[in-house]
Amino acid sequence: MKFVVKLGGAALENPELLQRCARAIAELARDGHKVAVVHGGGVQLTRLLAQMGKKSEFVAGLRVTDAETRDAALMVLGGRVNKSLVASLGQYGQPAMGLTGGDGHVFRARKKKTIPDLGYVGEIAATDPRWLDAIWTMGAIPVISSIALGFDGEYYNINADEMAAACAVATKADALVFLTDVPGVKGADGNVMRWLSLQQIPALEAQAVVSGGMLPKLNACRDALLHGVKRVRILPAESASVLPDLLSSRVNDGTEVMVA
Repeated sequence: MKFVVKLGGAALENPELLQRCARAIAELARDGHKVAVVHGGGVQLTRLLAQMGKKSEFVAGLRVTDAETRDAALMVLGGRVNKSLVASLGQYGQPAMGLTGGDGHVFRARKKKTIPDLGYVGEIAATDPRWLDAIWTMGAIPVISSIALGFDGEYYNINADEMAAACAVATKADALVFLTDVPGVKGADGNVMRWLSLQQIPALEAQAVVSGGMLPKLNACRDALLHGVKRVRILPAESASVLPDLLSSRVNDGTEVMVA
C-alpha cells in the first residue's frame, strides 16, 4: 500500500521525537509499503529569519514570503531539515532520497492569488510522480521538502500540508497521515474529535474553533479525500509508533477525517 506521511512542528525540532517518527516510517517501508515523506520546517525557518533580523508574518496560517524569505526557505527546508530527515531514516537502515518539489518537476507551482498578496507563496499546479516511482523501485523513501518550481522559473514556498495532499493524490496513496505537534482536531468543548466529517469543517471554521495552521491542514484533508485518497488522519507525532498498525488495527489517537 502507499502512504504519504507529512512531518512538521515538534517532530522536526525534537531529536527524540524525530527518531520515533523515523523508526515508525522505516518500519512501514520494511513491511513492504511504499512511503513518501513530505515535510515543512516552519519553526527552523522562523528561527533563521529572526537571526537575519526579519519578522515572520502569517495570514490564515500561511507565511508571507518575500524574495529573501523564499531564499531562506529554500536553504532551510531543502537543505538542513531535508538532510536531517534522510539521515534519521538511514539510522534505521532505510535508504532515503531527499529532494525539493522542484527536482525532476515532480511538483510545479503557480503563485497563490490572495488578498493581501503573500509574495512567493505558491500552490501546486501540476504533478509528475515518475521520480517518486523510480525512488520506490530502488527500495528508498522519497523525502520531499515543501518548495516547488513555478512555470516562471521561480521557486515558491508551498504549505507543507497542501504539498502532502497533492503528493497523496498524485501517487494515488491509500493513506495520508499528518504527524503533528497537536493531539488532533479539538471541538468547541476542547476535546479531541476522534472522527471529523468534511461537512463539519465549515462550522468549525465559522465559529473560529479551528484557526491558524489548522486551516490549511483541514483544507488539505478535504482536497485529498475528494480526490481519491482513502484514509486521512491527523496524528500526534508522539503516537508515531502506531503508524505501521494504522490500516490493520483500531487506533484511538488523533483525528480521522472522513468524507461523511
